[in-house]
Amino acid sequence: MLRYSLTFGGIIGVLVIALMTVTLFALGPDAGGTTELLGYVTMLAILSLLFMGIKRYRDLEQGGVITFKQGALVGTGIAVIAALIYTISWEGVLVATDYAFIETYSQSQIDAIKAEGLPAAQEAEKIAEVQAGMEQYRNPLFRLPITFIEIFPVGLVVALLSAAILRFPKVLPARANAASAA
Repeated sequence: MLRYSLTFGGIIGVLVIALMTVTLFALGPDAGGTTELLGYVTMLAILSLLFMGIKRYRDLEQGGVITFKQGALVGTGIAVIAALIYTISWEGVLVATDYAFIETYSQSQIDAIKAEGLPAAQEAEKIAEVQAGMEQYRNPLFRLPITFIEIFPVGLVVALLSAAILRFPKVLPARANAASAA
């Protein structure tokens, strides 16, 4: 079970951080909602590998049969490993860019607020909220859990849905081994 969690979680974590980093640098922090939406769609697509991890475990280790609990455990393990790799990798991206993302992102948020044409008091309040949020984000004890929960809940939902589907052996049954068929 651990081998599947490490293997598939590692693959998912590396793919998610690679694609999200490319997306962030290609579109830039000014893309705002577009970057976030594309990030979550990409994350969800890559997390579909979680389904394949549970299926491989079911087919190769469990003889084609798996309980919901076993599938949920394997899937949750994969999701945890993927989220840890994503979190650690994102920290690496921040360090490699000298934390420029924090400044660039907060400035793009402030520019967007200023472009709204709000009354001065309301604008100042919103800008202060952004600045306070970015100050919190500079603290790793705040940032690390936030980064982890960007991906883990999505992975957990995919894991539970996959476990629920794959508990039925007739859903995508294991193919007969060509050697045993001969």
